Amino acid sequence: MVLSKMRPTRRTFLVLSSISLSIVLKACQQNPPNSANPQPNGGTEPNTDGYSPTLSLYGAGATFPSFLYQRWFTDYHQQNPTIEISYQPIGSAAGIQQFLTGTVDFGASELTPTNDELAPVSRGAVFIPSVAGSIAVVYNIPGVPTGLKLSRAVLPAIFLGTIKQWNDPAIAALNPNLTLPPLPITVIHRSDGSGTTAAFTSHLSAISPQWQSLVGTGLNVAWKTGTGIKDNAGISAQVQQGEGVIGYVEYAFAKQLQLATAALENKSGKFTLPTETATAAAIATIQLSEDLRGSNPDPNSPDAYPIVTYSWILAYQQYDNPKQAQALRDVLKWGLTQGQPMGLELGYVPLPETIVQQALAAVDKIGK
Repeated sequence: MVLSKMRPTRRTFLVLSSISLSIVLKACQQNPPNSANPQPNGGTEPNTDGYSPTLSLYGAGATFPSFLYQRWFTDYHQQNPTIEISYQPIGSAAGIQQFLTGTVDFGASELTPTNDELAPVSRGAVFIPSVAGSIAVVYNIPGVPTGLKLSRAVLPAIFLGTIKQWNDPAIAALNPNLTLPPLPITVIHRSDGSGTTAAFTSHLSAISPQWQSLVGTGLNVAWKTGTGIKDNAGISAQVQQGEGVIGYVEYAFAKQLQLATAALENKSGKFTLPTETATAAAIATIQLSEDLRGSNPDPNSPDAYPIVTYSWILAYQQYDNPKQAQALRDVLKWGLTQGQPMGLELGYVPLPETIVQQALAAVDKIGK
């Protein structure tokens, strides 16, 4: 798998960040041993080592689940060496576009395509929720560890650029036990079409009428302040190295890189971190439709962390190669069952059991 290259905007940020990210995500940049070139909609080509032919699956899309997909596809290949799965974390928007144009065997996104977008897809579409997690607000403030409180008024104000200093009275009042430096706030956000951005801006729109009217929600939005950086890895790198920086990433990135993470005010007025318990409480409030689409931009559980989402695999209902359809069914069933516990150590939460059963039923529609 190949992670997209980071797009630096402040040269001083990047000297060490590129090294640290390359270590943490090194496995995502390598193909499995003896891998063949990806062949979307084809899939099988002979190896040169005299063993069974290899069937390849090629997917692309969201960076949100990349840690888990890296683990799933590597472990599955080790157990099933004739099946190779290549996944490029290039952002949800690009993943959706490649799925709609048929240049991948499967896509991945935190935002499912609309019915209008799906109209040209003659092979049909199946949406499989594969992983759940939270969007962490991460920062680098000298002397301020994880747990900085940001209220429902302060969070959108920072990302609108109306609060500009870390020692602003509105932030200081929420954090009386912290010494906040007179340091400018440097906002960074995703520059690429991102499901992480869609979940983050959906929450800001739900809690701030001003945000809703000025910026709104989407995979891409017209930001009022800040610098755009490509993918979750790029945002994480900039936060690691830039004092005064604030951004947002899928929590697995914050956990893997030990980034300082804000405690956000939820709908009940409680400040929560994106812990397993708080994320699971929020995920439990999401009601999915019959075809397994859905979200909740502002969970009402008193114990919920307020910014969570599912991430979906976008599969076709029909494949030209029946063996390829069977392989994808097998891979996804393995991920939804044996692969679910792997998410906890990486920073995700297991799918609710009812969702697992619905997702397995959806998987059975692939190639049928």
